[in-house]
Amino acid sequence: MILPVNPRRFVSRVAWMAPVALMLLLCQCASSGISTPPEGVSDVENTWRQARIYLPDGAGGVRHLRMDDPEVGTWGEGQWTLPLILYMHGCAGLHGGDEKAITYVAEQGFLVIAPDSFARRSRPLQCDPRTQTGGHNLFVYDFRQAEINYAVQQLRGLSWLKADKMVLFGVSEGGVAAATYRGDAFDGRIITLWTCHGGPLVAGLAAPRDEPVLSIVQAEDPWYAEGRARKQDGDCGAFFDGRPNATSLVLNDGEQHNIFDSSRAREAIAAFLAGVLNAP
Repeated sequence: MILPVNPRRFVSRVAWMAPVALMLLLCQCASSGISTPPEGVSDVENTWRQARIYLPDGAGGVRHLRMDDPEVGTWGEGQWTLPLILYMHGCAGLHGGDEKAITYVAEQGFLVIAPDSFARRSRPLQCDPRTQTGGHNLFVYDFRQAEINYAVQQLRGLSWLKADKMVLFGVSEGGVAAATYRGDAFDGRIITLWTCHGGPLVAGLAAPRDEPVLSIVQAEDPWYAEGRARKQDGDCGAFFDGRPNATSLVLNDGEQHNIFDSSRAREAIAAFLAGVLNAP
């Protein structure tokens, strides 16, 4: 039904509704939904409370828990002495692809902790999976940096974990976070599904010059290939000058974002982790 509208009132209503529409857009969240933190628990703290834990079960499998799981609270001091991978998921949250990647890493004999960025009260999507574009809510990149910093702080207080070595592993939006993290808390970092190219907020690599780095991306990744709404040129290797311990692997598996079905990628990840985390 179309009703007659006073033009002045219509303009006024549009002006009033614009910020409301913007708020609704900003509040778009991943399909996994929002988990409201308990009273007195901050958003960033909840990303840690609901972090996923993956560890080898000693029989060739992998156990999956959550940081606030009652069993985790019963673990004794120094119960786990495995090297640690801090895993930063992509822009749509933890999902099947992440499970595949994390499980593979844990199968190599490492403990993986994956904070859940969507455990925040309000966590907008900065990407649009339908159009395969990102950068829609730039402040989310600050969220991810805060999540890394908070995780590092919490890791130091985990009495049940004795990890001599730690690697930061980021995927897609999490790869941006891993690439731009400026701390020196990790013994190495893996950047996947990201090119290190983009606007000033996300471009480049902030790792210490001597820190081992592995980057993996598809050459024809539809999120970054020429002709997309957000053009990218090259890969993270463009920022590896003067970094003797940095390696860039560019795959040619066609127009896809995923790298974890590639045996070359999996072998490169396993070799990198073994070299960094098992080094004396």
